[in-house]
Amino acid sequence: MSALPATAPKALTAYRPFWAKRFGPAPFLPMSRQEMEQLGWDSCDIIIVTGDAYVDHPSFGMAVIGRTLEAQGFRVGIIAQPDWNSAEAFKALGRPNLFFGVAAGNMDSMINRYTADRKIRSDDAYTPGGEGGRRPDRATLVYTQRCQEAFKDVPVVIGGIEASLRRIAHYDYWQDKVRRSILVDSKADLLVYGNAERAIVEIAHRLARREAIESLTDVRGTAFMRRDGDPTAAGWFELDSTEVDRPGRIDELISPYQEIKQDSCATEPEAAGAPKPITLHRTGRISMPPRERTVVRLPAYEQVKSDPVLYAHANRVLHLETNPGNARALVQRHGERDLWINPPPIPLTTPEMDHVFDLPYARAPHPSYADEQGSHDGATKIPAWEMIRFSVNIMRGCFGGCTFCSITEHEGRIIQSRSEDSVIREIEEMRDKVKGFTGIVSDLGGPTANMYRIGCKSPEIEAACRKPSCVYPGICPNLNTSHDPLIKMYRRARALPGVKKILIGSGLRYDLAVQSPEYVKELVTHHVGGYLKIAPEHTESGPLSKMMKPGIGTYDRFKQMFEAASAAAGKKQFLIPYFIAAHPGTSDEDMMNLAVWLKRNGFRADQVQTFYPSPMATATAMYHSGRNPLKGISRDETRGERVDIVRGERRRRLHKAFLRYHDANNWPLLREALKAMGRADLIGNGKHHLIPSYQPVTDGSYDSARRKNSTAAKPAAAPRQGRLLTQHTGLPPRVTGGARAGGSRPGKPGKR
Repeated sequence: MSALPATAPKALTAYRPFWAKRFGPAPFLPMSRQEMEQLGWDSCDIIIVTGDAYVDHPSFGMAVIGRTLEAQGFRVGIIAQPDWNSAEAFKALGRPNLFFGVAAGNMDSMINRYTADRKIRSDDAYTPGGEGGRRPDRATLVYTQRCQEAFKDVPVVIGGIEASLRRIAHYDYWQDKVRRSILVDSKADLLVYGNAERAIVEIAHRLARREAIESLTDVRGTAFMRRDGDPTAAGWFELDSTEVDRPGRIDELISPYQEIKQDSCATEPEAAGAPKPITLHRTGRISMPPRERTVVRLPAYEQVKSDPVLYAHANRVLHLETNPGNARALVQRHGERDLWINPPPIPLTTPEMDHVFDLPYARAPHPSYADEQGSHDGATKIPAWEMIRFSVNIMRGCFGGCTFCSITEHEGRIIQSRSEDSVIREIEEMRDKVKGFTGIVSDLGGPTANMYRIGCKSPEIEAACRKPSCVYPGICPNLNTSHDPLIKMYRRARALPGVKKILIGSGLRYDLAVQSPEYVKELVTHHVGGYLKIAPEHTESGPLSKMMKPGIGTYDRFKQMFEAASAAAGKKQFLIPYFIAAHPGTSDEDMMNLAVWLKRNGFRADQVQTFYPSPMATATAMYHSGRNPLKGISRDETRGERVDIVRGERRRRLHKAFLRYHDANNWPLLREALKAMGRADLIGNGKHHLIPSYQPVTDGSYDSARRKNSTAAKPAAAPRQGRLLTQHTGLPPRVTGGARAGGSRPGKPGKR
């Protein structure tokens, strides 16, 4: 095995097209043999199997990967939501010449099907008619097995968010245990994680050159199983992860989560030449071999599955090795084999992003979902498509580093932005070609609405930085926070003929927004449709420190700016804040204080979100281990930090009840809890009380309770400030502002 190249990656447009380029682009990538014949194809080079309905739009993973491969000259077919009970549906397009690409869909299949309370959902936003149950649990495993049954000798490459977040041994919330890497369980040939365009294009061209799938061990952003040999024998220096961050003590000097001066943001100096043993000095400086020839060995699956401390340690080290500029390869033993994870992919450049988004998408669901009149109404309507059909994605990635969120873990923390011209072209194409466009652009955003073209001022510092967040505990002084390019794009976009209004539907990073008063004024004056979503998540410092979110004071500052700008524009507009119940590190008192804050500020939550432990997240490591990886991992109870974990149905229900303090159905539980907490002073019938002392015999609704008890002194009805949405899902990341819990779920608020 050769070391990974340190040179700049090959551009997506620099490959010599495959010979099948002569067929040209398809109106839709084929889903049947009949469509293949109409295109003149005798076979597919690559077949993508997905758990989502096929919508040919750049918000859907199968469309992006399919069109990107098509642009390279490959013939790509789609098998969408196949019947997984046998291999027959996986034979529909015949044997692919190169490989099967398998993904569960835009969302993790388990989060798609189960609520945070492990109850089965009745709907699926990525299925025609919103029908639930159209994909299996752990869809990547099942689809891979069926592909292998259908054609045993065809390589299978797995990817998407489900595979990406399960690339190492991971805690599985649904089984309450640590599972093996999904690559081990699926028996696929290769796993692609993160944004996959660069890796999948290289894989396709190398397989087309008849390289064996087993030889593709040097592709960034991939994981594979190593069956034989010692990696050090092939020129690699193996570093035990306990030398990076020992679980028996806290290595403050080399902790990636410590507070450090920005001028010392560079990584440890690396020795030139042959690998040398690690030497720890009193200064904290470390002599190490070149990173491109270093692999960090994590504790084996057999160790982490039974030792929560080692699990938290492995999770901490994994997050340390996520910067494409300095990440090292990782290896983790599973039984008799090694799982090898190459460093993350190099982010796409702006021209490459333009190339991907400028491809000839039909921007519509596949015709097979339409009725006889060609309509996508009724039972064939795909809710996710309805949400994003008039929105435009302008960027990828997130440098926020929120511990409960999947965006940074999947897409990376380096922002990848499109050019202004590319975004304008997409708006014009949507205006001219998408049926039903009324002049309203529903979103111009991404995982976060206002991170467009924001990044580190220094490429050298960015490549060397080891910090998990650029905005916590405060905004890094090396971060360029200018919103000028975004303001310029907004103004140009809304001046387009035929465009009446451009709304911002993605979640807003308000701690960045307050750095640009001009942006806040521009946003509030022209791009808010009455309500704006932001995510303070909590009001108390305890849970916020575990989330890596700013204090509520930053929210208050943004709220003042928002209201001032709204008043200046002559508009009555409201903020919709998201909050999470039962997050690790949240005490009952924290939730009580949040409820008091909500009432004082006149918010009533229609639907609420309970913390959902998604695979690989730092907050999930807290949930499983009871320790805080952000502060170091130690077996010594006097060192590190223990985390209060909200477990059990009753306590999780209590935390949700505090968010819905106004719901009469929650009053008995809240009264009991408040008395036990010594806060009976919050029970009463005055405006300053949290909940009333009476219990109505009604349908349980707050308004009904007030009507039935009109003679008693009751809490004054606070002004409703819109529906309090408390989810961030991310899918298409630009639709709702984040893939915080393992994927993107447009659909109903309060679900992930």
